[in-house]
Amino acid sequence: MKNYSKISISEEVRIELHDKLGLTGAEVSINTLPAGTSVPFVHAHKLNEEIYAILNGEGSVEIDGEKIAIKSGDWLRISPSAKRQFFAAHDKAIKYICIQVKADSLIGYTQSDAIF
Repeated sequence: MKNYSKISISEEVRIELHDKLGLTGAEVSINTLPAGTSVPFVHAHKLNEEIYAILNGEGSVEIDGEKIAIKSGDWLRISPSAKRQFFAAHDKAIKYICIQVKADSLIGYTQSDAIF
């Protein structure tokens, strides 16, 4: 059995990598919102925080009623209970990665977890 998984992805609107890579500690998705569209629902989580990396484009995210502008290069961490919804700019699509992990589960960082 290999100690790694590798895939190539296409240009889909949403790609969830959990099953494709056999992830065991995180959920990762790659998302694209066309210009003028939004995620069609507001949501929160029970246990998982989300980390968002904005790859390209621009738009906004509404978090607990506060609208925040986002653009390529921005990173966000959102607490589990925060209610959130993402919006693409009216004239530009937005592409982002969402990493979902259990809040307060990080035991060690890169250096403290590495084996040399």
